[in-house]
Amino acid sequence: MAYYFSKTIANIPFEEAIAKTIEALKKEGFGILTEIDLKTTFKKKLDVNFPNYKILGACSPSFAHKALQAENKIGTMLPCNVIVRENNNGTIEVAAVDPIASMQAVQNESLSNIATEVSEKLNRAVNSL
Repeated sequence: MAYYFSKTIANIPFEEAIAKTIEALKKEGFGILTEIDLKTTFKKKLDVNFPNYKILGACSPSFAHKALQAENKIGTMLPCNVIVRENNNGTIEVAAVDPIASMQAVQNESLSNIATEVSEKLNRAVNSL
């Protein structure tokens, strides 16, 4: 089972891809709690050159609330990470974690149903780009 959904986009600047990804996530009810810029972080902390790569911590408050009611330690797996990264050929890849795969080890039917709904929303957001 794949643990993520992804789509490659051509002919778009990196920052525009970030904006379009955030907008697509908003349309599916997600907000962005965190934004980690690996390119800048690796340069600053390791003096390593790295391509454009951002990790967006996407969260749907209603689904997070439901998930935490079903499984109080599931916060260890929140928020849902979405990456936007620049490939060597200049294309942009957007990938989102598949909550079904990431929560597979948790034996909780209520959580499984929530993960399925969130998975569908993330998949729609990625595929809409």
